[in-house]
Amino acid sequence: MTRRPVLTQIGKYPVLRKLGEGGTSEVYLCNDPFNARDVAIKVAFPEQFHDPDSGRRYKKLFLTEASLAGKLHHPYICKIYDAVAEEKLNYIVMEYVDGGTLDKFCRPEALLPIERSIEMVFKCTRALHYAQTLGIIHRDIKPANILHTGETEVKITDFGAALISSSFTTQVSAIGSPAFMSPEQVKEHALDHQTDIYSMGVVLYNLLTGRLPFRATNNFTLIYQITNVAAEPPSAFRPEIPAGLDALVLRAMAKDLGTRYRHWEEFSLDLAELFRARYQRGKTDEPFADTDKFDTLRKLPFFQNFSDAELWEVARISTWRQVAEGEALMKEGEPGDFFCILARGQVKVTKNGRLLNLLGAGEPFGEMAYLSHKDRAPRGADITVASNADIISVPTQNLARASEGCRAKFDRAFMQILLDRLSMANLRLSV
Repeated sequence: MTRRPVLTQIGKYPVLRKLGEGGTSEVYLCNDPFNARDVAIKVAFPEQFHDPDSGRRYKKLFLTEASLAGKLHHPYICKIYDAVAEEKLNYIVMEYVDGGTLDKFCRPEALLPIERSIEMVFKCTRALHYAQTLGIIHRDIKPANILHTGETEVKITDFGAALISSSFTTQVSAIGSPAFMSPEQVKEHALDHQTDIYSMGVVLYNLLTGRLPFRATNNFTLIYQITNVAAEPPSAFRPEIPAGLDALVLRAMAKDLGTRYRHWEEFSLDLAELFRARYQRGKTDEPFADTDKFDTLRKLPFFQNFSDAELWEVARISTWRQVAEGEALMKEGEPGDFFCILARGQVKVTKNGRLLNLLGAGEPFGEMAYLSHKDRAPRGADITVASNADIISVPTQNLARASEGCRAKFDRAFMQILLDRLSMANLRLSV
C-alpha cells in the first residue's frame, strides 16, 4: 500500500484534518476562507488517471462528478461547490456533512428505529426525483453514498457514476457496489430512474434489517441471485416490521420493471402514508414529521407552484402546531411578526365582532405582517379557530432569510390570494 503524505493545503483551502480515504481518493475537512465555511474536499489519487486499464474510465467518473458543480440544488443532495483538475492535483470541493454515512446503521447491532429509516429514505426519494427531472440517474445508490446529520437529515453524494442524459455503460466489476445494483444494471442493460428506485429499496432493506437481501462469496453468484432469486421479506429478520413495509420494500426491489415502482412519486407517497398511518398516529410530542409536512404542503393550493426544494425550505423556516376550536390566534391592533397558512380546519376573521370571512385549508392569514414591509405591523382583525386546525406559522424574519426563489413564490401566491379576495369582495358588492 502506498504511503501518502497528509496534505496541509489544497489549492486555496487550508486543511483542518483528514476525514478518511478509499481505493481511489482521500477526503479532507478544509476551511473555505472566502465563504467562511467548512468544506469536504475529495482528492483523487493521481495514479488512478494514469492506470493503463482503468485510467480513462476513472477520469470520466471524476469529470462527471465535477461537471455537476453548482448544478444540483436540493436540500437532500450534497452540494458540489467547485472542482479542479490539474496535472498533479485533482479535487472536488463539497458541502461538509458532519454525521458520516448511513453505513454505520446497517449492522444488526446498530439499527435505527423503523420510523427514522423510513423518513430518511423518503427524503432520498425526493432528492432522486429532483435529480431525475434534470436528466440525472445516480447509478451508485448505497448507504456509503448517503451522508446524514441530526436525526433524519440526509445528503446524497458521489454522482461520479451518474448517467447524465447519455453516458457510458456501467461495468459491474468496476463501478458501484453489485449488492445494491438492479437486475437490469448487473445485466448491463439500458437504464432509467427505475434502477435507482431498486437500489433505494435495497438501502431501506439494509437499514431495516442490518443485512443485504442477497449475499454471496463471489460476484457471479450474487448476480445470479439478484436476477433470479426472490428476496426474503425484511420482517423475516426483524419481526416488528409491519406487512405494509414488507410489501413496500419488495415492490421497490421487484425484478420486473412493471411490478416495481414506476415513478418516484409513488414510492414517496407510499412511504409517507405508511409513516403517517403507523408511526405518527397518537404522537403528541411531535405531531408533524418532515414527511408529513412535505406531503401536506404539496397538497395545499397556496404551494402549487413551489418546487420540491422550495417546499423543504418552507418546512424548515416554519413552525407547525395543532390548535383547538375557540383558540384566539391573532388580535386586532396587536403587533405581528409572523403570518400563518391553514393546513387543516377553519378559522374565522372578525372585526369589531362582525364576521368578515371564514378561511379553509390552504388559505393564509396575517400576511400583512410580511406584505406591509413594516416592523411588527399591527393586525387588522381578530383570528379565531372555528374548528380544530393545523396551523403553519412563518416568522417574517425567517422568510427574509429564505432563498430568492422561495420568497418570489410566496409573493406570487400572496398576490393571487389578494386578487381572488378582491374579486370576491367586488362580487358581493355588486349583488
